[in-house]
Parts: sequence; C-alpha cells; structure tokens
Amino acid sequence: MYFEQFYLTCLAHASYMLGSEGEAAVVDPQRDVDIYLKAAAEQNLTIRHIFETHLHADFVSGHKELAARTGAKIYIGAQANAGFPHVPLTDGFEVRVGATRVRALETPGHTPESVCLLIFEESNSANGKKSPEPSAVLTGDTLFIGDVGRPDLSKTHTPSQLAGLLYDSLHEKLLALPDTVKVYPAHGAGSLCGRAMRAERSSTIGTERLTNYALQIPSREEFIAQLTTNLPTRPEYFLEDAEINRSGAPALTELPPLPALSPAEVEVLLRQNAYVLDVRPGDVFAAGHVPGSICISLSGQFASWAGGIFGIHANPVLIGGTDSQIEEARLRLARVGIEDVRGYLSGGVAAWQKAGLTLLKTPQISAQELNQKLSEGNIRANDVLDVRREGEWQAGHISEAQWHALDSFPQRQPTIDRSRPVAVHCKSGYRSIIACSLLERAGHRNVINVAGGFDAWHAAKFPEVSSQPVLSSQ
Repeated sequence: MYFEQFYLTCLAHASYMLGSEGEAAVVDPQRDVDIYLKAAAEQNLTIRHIFETHLHADFVSGHKELAARTGAKIYIGAQANAGFPHVPLTDGFEVRVGATRVRALETPGHTPESVCLLIFEESNSANGKKSPEPSAVLTGDTLFIGDVGRPDLSKTHTPSQLAGLLYDSLHEKLLALPDTVKVYPAHGAGSLCGRAMRAERSSTIGTERLTNYALQIPSREEFIAQLTTNLPTRPEYFLEDAEINRSGAPALTELPPLPALSPAEVEVLLRQNAYVLDVRPGDVFAAGHVPGSICISLSGQFASWAGGIFGIHANPVLIGGTDSQIEEARLRLARVGIEDVRGYLSGGVAAWQKAGLTLLKTPQISAQELNQKLSEGNIRANDVLDVRREGEWQAGHISEAQWHALDSFPQRQPTIDRSRPVAVHCKSGYRSIIACSLLERAGHRNVINVAGGFDAWHAAKFPEVSSQPVLSSQ
C-alpha cells in the first residue's frame, strides 16, 4: 500500500493519500489540490475517493475542486448535512481502495459529524483473506498526538454536550483498538483545534493511551470539566469556514487576478481604514513600513493569524518584497477563506518611498537591552507587554509585566498608557511584531519590539516568575 502524509506547516494541517492497485483515496485535502494530483500521477494512481473526517473550521477544504477534477466520490459523516454530492459515513461503512479497506467509525465530540477512518491492509493477511485488525486509524480532530479536539465548534451542541460525546468516542471506540494501531491526526502542534499537541506527526494507540493527558482523566464528568475550561480563544472565522466546507468552496482557478495599486491608491484606502497587510519578514518590516500597515510574516503561521485578526471578509491590500511573496500570500489567505483581496502595492515599499510618502520604523531591542533598561528604570516592568497564550505565561514570565494574548486583540486591544514606551514580546518575536503593528495602527507611537522574545530572556537566565495572569485591560 502507498501511504503519504502531506503536512502544511502554515496551518499545522495534515492530509493523507493512500493507494493500492491503481486506486487512491485522499483524506482531509487542503484548499490547493495540485499536490494530490501530482502525487497520484507519480504513483500511477487514480483518485477515486475523497474523505472528510469532519467539517473543518480552521481552513477551507479542497474536496469539491478535487472531486470535480478527478470524478472521485466525496465521503463525509452523515451528521454533516453537507450541501454537495456525497456519500454519508456511518459506523462500519467500508470503501475498498484496491486491496486496502477503509472503514468508518462515527466519533462525535470535536464536532457532531466527526468520523475516524480505520485502514486495513489486505496484503497483511494470509491467503488474501481480510486482515482482522487495522494497521492505522486516521483520527481527524478527534484524537491528536498528546491531545484531543476542542469541543466548542458547533452551533447545535454545547461544549459540555460535545465533550461528553468525545469522551464516549475515545473510550468506546478508539481506545478499544489494539495498541499497535498507528494514529494519524489531521493537525499537529500549533493548531488551535486543540491545546497541548506534541510535535510528532504520528503515534500509536498504545502510546496515546499512556501519554495523552486527556486519556488519563478518570471520569466522564471530570473529562467534560477539563475539556470545557480555559479553551484557547476561538477565531471568529472558524464557524464561517465550517459553513463554507459544508457547501464546498469554489476552485482556486475562479479567483480573479489581483489588481496592482499605486501608492496614492493605497494611501486613500488607509485613510478609509482598510487593512493593509505587509507579509515581509518582521525585521524587514521593523526597518521601514507603510504607516498603518499590519505585519504578518509569511515565515510563520501566517494564514491562521490573518484569519484570526482580520476575519475572512477583510478585503486586505497586500505588501510584499517580491511578486512571489504576493502570490504565496494570496494562496495562503485563500486557504482560510480570505478570497476578496483588494490588490497589492505595486513596487512595494520602495514605490511608497519613491512617491515621497513617509515610512514608519519600529524600534527593536534584545532581551539583554530590555533587562538593562528595566534595571536602569528607563522601562518599567508594567511597560512590558507579553502577548503569548495563557499556558506560556503561566509557565514563566517577567515579573509585573502586563499580559494580553495576541489571540484576544481582535476583541479588545490592551489598555496602555500612550505617554509611556511599551516593550512587546512573545515567545520568539513572530507574534510580537504583529502586536506592535496593531498597536501602531491604533495610534501608539512608542512601541518597541523585543527581538528573540521570552526564549531569549529565558536563555539569558534573567529573572522570571510563574503565576495566574492578570489581563492588561483590567
């Protein structure tokens, strides 16, 4: 059997292709589907089946386009109420892919329609008989490596109801599988679909049984309590993406060309409070950028942060250093449903300067410089703004610093004394430059980015404490 994982780091998303005897199936495809067509051609396979483990909320799936280009059938959980032609999956439903069998398990919990897919390899059995045990299970967002799916992404069920269903699915179905069964989830570390995913991209039922914190919780009641407490902030676009996936997204080829905008046109849009998204590296942005633009660099989880900060109806203007950066940004935005992009600044920042327009710079300091300024009193401890997530803060932070997770900026920005400098840091610098640009857009003019973030502070062994956070706006 051919089996391949396709891992999209920007979204921490894993999709899969399995093939046997000239046939192939794709599981949880990303928006841009050419990678599956290319892999199938290289393996001399024809894609005949497309499986969705659930209605994904954090990205727009390519199932509809892939089906249109291959003639493959789409399979999804019976509770999805999908609006596209599909085969509903229920417990025990099987699809043969060459000499491989794919069997559905209904595993509601992350979402009501969630399913897991058991993989049986016929070549593992004697005399061509059916293999009695699965070799692997594709768990979607039901079971992650070190975690389980969050239970708050449904309009029809409460988080407590979903958490209870998730407990039952895990204990009655997945944990009933042999320890040797390999586990392949739809997401890895960094995804907001869970809280504590490990960096590995596969595991086994036995390993998860012993090491996954959620599987150690002793009772259904305690499981519900823990799973519904201190959930990560849910980006507003999650529910919208799930609805896009329920009906099926249009093909990427239907997106119109991006208009090239002059500096004067971008300046007018900025006055109208339009979003201008600079996708260059953070250090390059800090050295000089269009005032009012927001930096989300392509080097990190760009699409997730863009979706969380802007929403999918933002109509941003793009600024990049090269044409390829603009093209990549456009594709990655489409992966989370941001399709209506106004255009891009023709000629980039150089054209802005050539037009005689002002650039803004964001000062940057190292952890060593921040420590020195704190010691000398040039920056007070409560002039430090930590924009990491709650668990990161609790594990260790600068004493008396303010905490305001970047995830919560779209709902409310931190209350900061504009007469004072504010030194912003995250773990390593990626999120803090986003936060700096948002503060500058809001009118702050004494914003400093801490390059290297808390990682650099910790590595230098500067003082830190651990405690429950106090929101900066309180």
